[in-house]
Amino acid sequence: MIALVSAPSNLGLQPPIAGAVPGTAKAPEALREAGLYEAFHVRGAVDGGVILPRRYIDDVRRREGTVRNQDAIIDHARRLAHRLVALRTAGDSPLVLGGDCSLVIAAGLATRVTGDGGLVHVDGHTDFRHPGNSASIGALAGEDLAAAIGRHIPEVADIDGLGPYFDAAATAHVGCRYDDPHLAEVDQAIALAVPADQIILHGASRAAARVLATAGLDRGFWLQVDVDVLDPAHMPAVDSPHSGGLSPEELTIFLEIVAPRAWGASITVFDPDLDPDGTHARTVSDIVSQGLVRLGEDASDPAAD
Repeated sequence: MIALVSAPSNLGLQPPIAGAVPGTAKAPEALREAGLYEAFHVRGAVDGGVILPRRYIDDVRRREGTVRNQDAIIDHARRLAHRLVALRTAGDSPLVLGGDCSLVIAAGLATRVTGDGGLVHVDGHTDFRHPGNSASIGALAGEDLAAAIGRHIPEVADIDGLGPYFDAAATAHVGCRYDDPHLAEVDQAIALAVPADQIILHGASRAAARVLATAGLDRGFWLQVDVDVLDPAHMPAVDSPHSGGLSPEELTIFLEIVAPRAWGASITVFDPDLDPDGTHARTVSDIVSQGLVRLGEDASDPAAD
């Protein structure tokens, strides 16, 4: 059974302008207003509750070698992971409505506890900035894939000694643009990287089949979906839009195929502040309610392993 979890975090993002805070924390309620919760509840989904973050602080004077809101991110990751483990133990498939991409850290902690396999990271960017390739780390939402496989500072990549949260050999990235500055590095670091242009050229079904055929993902995986994988023509309500992305139809097809194998999923980076009339919230709601309706149906049972 799908359990909807609200995780209204904006902790991993840079402020959109000086003195402001990112709007992604408003996403779960904007998606509720767009009908997403109702669409799942009529199909039997349950309410998995809400995990509230600490206050967002644009701590520009933070200590060198740390990330924004670091302590708050760690605290939120622990509490969200605890909820995910409880839902998984109860036999539910959590669908986390965020929030920014740092939510994958909680999913990683939960995965280490439950033994639920790998990661499928769907994002318009590789999110692979880390201390080894950049002198300007600080916004974990642009560094989450690196942290997920242990390439970041230990404070976020090895919480409670559980890192790396996902085995790089059981990690796939889908959807970055062909000119992403870290694509070549990611292609060498993880099992599979499928840029958006390959999906547009060869089809979403083929990309999904490649993911499901990847060794290490056969025992299931966490599915993280950053909606900036969509082209800005369809989804401008994100913090870093980039042309060359997927259409809603392509993303929906991909999700329909891979979601049954996933034990849980997170939807991130939709910003209602950039969607005053709710048009783009409805787009996200339609994609998620159709693409993830079979979330977790074919995921392995860790208790049986």
